[in-house]
Amino acid sequence: MAPIVPSGQYDFDLLVIGGGSGGLACAKEASSFGKQVVVLDFVIPSERGTTWGIGGTCVNVGCIPKKLMHQASLLGESIHEARSYGWNIPEPVTFNWESLVEAVQNHIKSVNWVTRVQLRDKKIEYVNGHGVFEDAHTVVAKMKNGKERRITAKDILIAVGGRPRYPEFPGCKEYCITSDDLFSLPTAPGNTLVIGAGYIGLECAGFLKGLGYEATVMVRSMLLRGFDRDMVNLVQAEMEDKGVKFLIGKIPSKVSKQPNGKLLVEWEGDENGQGEFDTVLVAVGRKALSEELNPSAAGLEIHPESGKFITVAEQTNIPNIYAVGDVLHGRPELTPVAIQAGKLLAGRLYNGTQEQMDYDNVATTIFSPLEYGCVGLTEEEAINRYTEDKIEVYHAYYKPTEFFIPQKNVKHCYLKVITLLEAPQKVLGMHFIGPQAGEVIQGYAAAIKAGLTFQHLKDTVGIHPTISEEFTRVGITKRSGDDPTPQSCCS
Repeated sequence: MAPIVPSGQYDFDLLVIGGGSGGLACAKEASSFGKQVVVLDFVIPSERGTTWGIGGTCVNVGCIPKKLMHQASLLGESIHEARSYGWNIPEPVTFNWESLVEAVQNHIKSVNWVTRVQLRDKKIEYVNGHGVFEDAHTVVAKMKNGKERRITAKDILIAVGGRPRYPEFPGCKEYCITSDDLFSLPTAPGNTLVIGAGYIGLECAGFLKGLGYEATVMVRSMLLRGFDRDMVNLVQAEMEDKGVKFLIGKIPSKVSKQPNGKLLVEWEGDENGQGEFDTVLVAVGRKALSEELNPSAAGLEIHPESGKFITVAEQTNIPNIYAVGDVLHGRPELTPVAIQAGKLLAGRLYNGTQEQMDYDNVATTIFSPLEYGCVGLTEEEAINRYTEDKIEVYHAYYKPTEFFIPQKNVKHCYLKVITLLEAPQKVLGMHFIGPQAGEVIQGYAAAIKAGLTFQHLKDTVGIHPTISEEFTRVGITKRSGDDPTPQSCCS
């Protein structure tokens, strides 16, 4: 490793590699403490050539466009339901993919612009270059035009996130797209095969079906690995009722383009088969962009399996180099996690604070057609940690009031509260499937952080009629064997 530059001879106090949510949060916080900050951001084109502006995955090809397309799908469903409520909706109701993509991309571009303005206002220098380490205090930014700029900094933050992984089978990179491409796809995707059943795969399949396109999900083993199995089974059942098809226990072996322009996908598994699709979307996980940084030049160590950085309080094995977000080994790959960690890190480095990032009890939501929100432990994790004899699981099906008039399916609206059995029955996890699940679970996440017990839930008067109030009414345990299905909206 090259010798460290003496203190006081750096170009910047903080150099941030990666212009996503976590890196920008840390950069802006550090700037507010009077530090000189530079942000490097560069998007390597996808296999299809897709690129985007500053803001990272969430803004450009993740949370934001995903939520907007999910909303578009829900609106289509609501249009049809409106007839039941007396609205005269003329037939036929049609949808235009190109219009949606244009609206989504216009919003993203506006966020890109606001981000650039914020950096300028905070006097944070922005460099559109791909950063690679030269040593522990030096990064070389490689520009699109081939020029290079050598930048030194006292502290360096790695916040480069990750990109979708491509599985290894013939035709994958040639003919398949990823979530990097879907949200700006210029033409309608048509009949789509989604390979992978994590949250990205299920969310994309869900909104594509809601927008009127056939959607099939190919699953190697299980859906939503790491989530509560009761809840996952209900998510799958609801998606199947909505018309999403599932190919369980299948692995793609080849994709080829046919004379008619369709993609022929061949697969192996308990039963080999094949099918034709208009679009094939691979969503089998993400790869951290750590190796692209030339980390060995700075002496950085990477976890041999995940390819991510092992950190203590976001500090890598090199004292002046830190990391936040999806490049951290064993941490949640969630935008708000990266933002919070980045802000707190800047406070510790430059404002004398001591507060550490708390990675426990982080809430999240799967924006499937019927959403699934959760915080805390799954039932399986609680049993593994405490044993089945020491936990209590309260559960209930419920009937959203707004589902009655259009006679929507309520059989998958379900919630679960996992507690310790011993008084005061500390709440270990909360899980909710239903409309607006993210909005429902967010408040309970704060309550769990504050030490929520089951008695607190019982003592809370719910707002009626809402779906969130169902958590204040739950009282049937799995252990009892009683039927958790309500008899009426007020039972």
